[in-house]
This record gives sequence, C-alpha cells and structure tokens, in this order.
Amino acid sequence: MPASDFDRPGLLPRANLNIGIGHTFGFLKHDPVGDELTLSYTYENAGSHGFFHTEFGAHTETIGVMKNFNLPKTKAVTGYTWIQGGITSLTGYSHVLNRFYDGEALGASIHFNDHNGIWVQETYNKIPTIPWYTTTGIGYTWSW
Repeated sequence: MPASDFDRPGLLPRANLNIGIGHTFGFLKHDPVGDELTLSYTYENAGSHGFFHTEFGAHTETIGVMKNFNLPKTKAVTGYTWIQGGITSLTGYSHVLNRFYDGEALGASIHFNDHNGIWVQETYNKIPTIPWYTTTGIGYTWSW
C-alpha cells in the first residue's frame, strides 16, 4: 500500500510505504473488534525533506486486527477500523531507538473490482516518548 502521509501539525507530506498481509476468518465475522488478522511493515520518512528519504525515519513492524463493514446503499465503498501494535525503530540518532507502537485507524476502501482499490485512512499514532500524532493516508491496495 504505497501512500503519502500528511503529518500534523502543518500537513507536511511524508513518505509512507507499507506492505502487509491479512486474512479474514469466517468464525470472527460477528466479533465486534475485528474479523481480519494482519501483519505489516511500514517505512515512514521523518526528516526535513518531506517525501524524500532522509536519515531520520521510522521502521515499524506490527500485528493487528481489522474490522471491515459495509456502508449503507453502496457496494463499491466499504469502511474499516484497524488496531495495530508492534515495534517501531527510529533511525538517524547516535543509535537506533526501539519503541512500542500503537496505531488506531478508521478508513474507507473504494473498490474498482474484486482485486483492486484505493483506501483512505486516518490514523492516530502513539509511540511512548513521542507526542501522539495523526496521519492521513491515501494509497492503492491489491487483494487476491
């Protein structure tokens, strides 16, 4: 899911490259927390050059649970919530800083067909020792 994040404050564009895999489990369909278990890796640039790579970055590995839900009167757009936890490694300092990561997202998927779509998501990010921040992501996704 390649995307650009807009970190606040200031709406600064940042590189955010994510690859993930998830699987929806039928027996979790009625679970209020989620029906899809996910694993993901994300690289996010944190430097002063905006979208381009700098020595300051965050490399995050997470496990999560996603809940997909239908929106009324449409089949082309669905909504989802995504709760993630994992480890983020902050680079660009004298040594790598490893911290716990908590991400909570609300988003929508716009489906072109059964395999291709665009997602739009707002994420609340919390890393201990760093003030919380939100990001808005827009990206492409492929499912099989």
